[in-house]
Amino acid sequence: MDQKPAIQELLWSFLRMGVTAFGGPAMVAHIRRMAVVEKEWLSDASCRDGMTLCQMIPGATAMQMAAYVGLRTRGIRGAAASFIGFGLPAFLAMLILSAFYVRAHALPAVVSVFGGLQVVIVAIVAHAAFLFGKNLLKDWQGALIALTAAVLFGFGVNPIGVILIAGLCGLGLYHRQTFPAVAGSDNRKPYSLKPLVVIVLVAAFVFLFLFLFQRRLFDLAYLMTKVDLFAYGGGFASLPVMFNEVVHVRAWMDSLTFLDGIALGQVTPGPIIITATFIGYLQYGLPGSVVATVAIFLPSFLIISGTVPYYDRLRSSPGCNRVLRGILVSFVGLLLSVTIRFGLNVPWDAVRIFLVGGALVGLFFNIRLIYLVIAAIAVSLLFL
Repeated sequence: MDQKPAIQELLWSFLRMGVTAFGGPAMVAHIRRMAVVEKEWLSDASCRDGMTLCQMIPGATAMQMAAYVGLRTRGIRGAAASFIGFGLPAFLAMLILSAFYVRAHALPAVVSVFGGLQVVIVAIVAHAAFLFGKNLLKDWQGALIALTAAVLFGFGVNPIGVILIAGLCGLGLYHRQTFPAVAGSDNRKPYSLKPLVVIVLVAAFVFLFLFLFQRRLFDLAYLMTKVDLFAYGGGFASLPVMFNEVVHVRAWMDSLTFLDGIALGQVTPGPIIITATFIGYLQYGLPGSVVATVAIFLPSFLIISGTVPYYDRLRSSPGCNRVLRGILVSFVGLLLSVTIRFGLNVPWDAVRIFLVGGALVGLFFNIRLIYLVIAAIAVSLLFL
């Protein structure tokens, strides 16, 4: 148990997994099987600790879990190899699809396909809201925070403000909540933080350069960084913030184009926040896609790398857990509001109603998302 893989092995293993990483958070189970059962890189207890931590902090859960495996086995360099390997196929696929979209999105067949995929995205977000609610709304405090978040977002309050309010509500409403002590992770020598410091300094220099010489790209990077920092609970939690900032605040695209970006994110491997690549490409071409992708993933990487050494202390803090609980349950309300907003932008007819119903049934029966997408494309080409 607890073998020490080479950096190249980590990179190659996660690169292969990233090619077939459909299903977002569901990939965490596949990562666990590879790291614990097949490769024996981690103990099951250490892997469970990582899964819990990745749920607590903002960012795409599967991406962070890949980084956690690399971090526990080979330190910061291992985390970088796993993280890049797992995310690179999604970036390349989205880049190709974004370029295709720019050139062909007005063609009748393409319009029909996206008309059907937009409906499937409504079903996916609605299903995500349901799953969040089923897992998190266990008491009246959570239901109240979720309802408050939905109402505030519905009245146009910035989702970041809603999230902060939810955190304060969690701190107050859960003041009597007790949290069990958390067992420590494997007894490992602390890894060197020097590579992490180097990454932070390089990122700071790049941000400064963009601020001084490429202000538009700096604004894009700042936006995606902000989105990732508030994505508690996985990639779907980023949608309310991203949607509000891209569509309403900056008016970079309309709601249906944003839905198209999410649809492309579902037909590519990797987390749903790879939609950032699409947004960056539509705004500023290849440089925009690279900047947006790095900015949407870098905070997650830095947080998981810097948090692991202090995980036990963070997890056992009642105040921290109350705030995080409030933030997590708020995403039920935010996702519900986004579902309604997406739904209002769809020109509903009999075919689209059939598609959304079929997609919901498929999701509740755990049919793989890629099959639902393929079915929706076929129906759209035939009937829309």
